[in-house]
Amino acid sequence: MKKRKVILVTDGDNVARKAVEIATNKIGGRCISRSAGNPTPRTGKEIITLIRDAKNDPVVVMVDDRGHQGEGKGEQVIRDIANSDEIDILGIIAVASNTEGVIGAHVNFSVNNNGQIVNASVDKRGNSINGNIVYGDTVDIVDSINSPVVVGIGDPGKMGGRDNCEIGAPIITKAMEEVIKRSSL
Repeated sequence: MKKRKVILVTDGDNVARKAVEIATNKIGGRCISRSAGNPTPRTGKEIITLIRDAKNDPVVVMVDDRGHQGEGKGEQVIRDIANSDEIDILGIIAVASNTEGVIGAHVNFSVNNNGQIVNASVDKRGNSINGNIVYGDTVDIVDSINSPVVVGIGDPGKMGGRDNCEIGAPIITKAMEEVIKRSSL
């Protein structure tokens, strides 16, 4: 059986859902819209079934902890997907937030709020910051997952209009394009 190719996005609120749907359409993938929610409303097992049934790759899945510190629902779903023999994770898009008390996730690079690839992390507003750790509510598990690439971005809808759906969600689209470019898909 051919493994499904998946991109995980660590945000799932309504604004993120719309941006992810637009970006996924632009890259020719399949978005699991039923994975969206704040927090993630489905179990890992349910989402794996939806991934298996998706029409084409890459399949994009949203996961969200709703600001929960520690391992929340979204991170449990990430763990389940990463442990599935049916799935290859192409990359993780680590979304920054203002959640305090989190460990964060190391990123390979980020897409800042100007749409530029930077060798640094970003904050919630998509501004480049020192270091290579993105802090968000659903990213603490990312370092323990075998993902070939981790891309940091600011919070969709909170980057001063530079990622708005009305202009095609360019920041998250670029992040997805970079995951695909750096993967074996």
